[in-house]
Amino acid sequence: MALPMTTQLLLLLVWVAAVQAALPRTDLNVCMDAKHYKQKPGPEDTLHEQCSPWKENSCCSLTTSQEAHKDICHLYRFNWDHCGRMEAVRKRHFIQDTCLCECSPNLGPWIQQADQSWSKEQILDVPLCKEDCPCRWEDCHPSYTCKTNWHKGWNCTSGFNQCPVEAACRPFDFYFPTPEALCNEIWSHSYKVSNYSRGSGRCIQMWFDPAQGNPNEEVARFYAEAMNRAGLGGACSLLLCLALTLLWLLS
Repeated sequence: MALPMTTQLLLLLVWVAAVQAALPRTDLNVCMDAKHYKQKPGPEDTLHEQCSPWKENSCCSLTTSQEAHKDICHLYRFNWDHCGRMEAVRKRHFIQDTCLCECSPNLGPWIQQADQSWSKEQILDVPLCKEDCPCRWEDCHPSYTCKTNWHKGWNCTSGFNQCPVEAACRPFDFYFPTPEALCNEIWSHSYKVSNYSRGSGRCIQMWFDPAQGNPNEEVARFYAEAMNRAGLGGACSLLLCLALTLLWLLS
């Protein structure tokens, strides 16, 4: 029994959507669709302190970069000092993390759809250079926290994050026993420690000297090309199925 034309057209639209979804994101100069981000990356006259390496081509504004450096970051009402005061030598790692996430236009290959009130998109498994996490873990070792995942699960009744009632403040290594655990888990696997070193062109650097250029541009290009090659086979298979569907509809 032949399907109604409307059903046939719906099937066609489903196939078109499937083909589009299979194609990797290839925009290497892009900002996430999320709160506080610029619509498109571009130069800023100045960015505040640790965010300044991105001022030549940035997804963040001066105001955003200033907020990233505050003890209670009003971007997301986040309090770094939720288990007592965090010393500046430790806090600088989290500020740099925020600057990378908010300002970098080179995270396109790892942008995913998100279902969050403050963000339509998020990053997932961004490959960090292996040197960055041990330094961060060693510096943060004496600090205290009460959670493994800082993205969610806080008590926010006061207007900013506080530890849940049942969560005890303990040294960082209680919740993050290894450098990898810290970098991989603290932001819902937004980042993933790689086996690559700085300068390899295969890992994202949180810290870099802007006078030497932005090394993350090359990294994003490499992974986008690799994802394109990996996704081409699947996309071609879907296109073949789409062609067969069209032949069926026209027969």
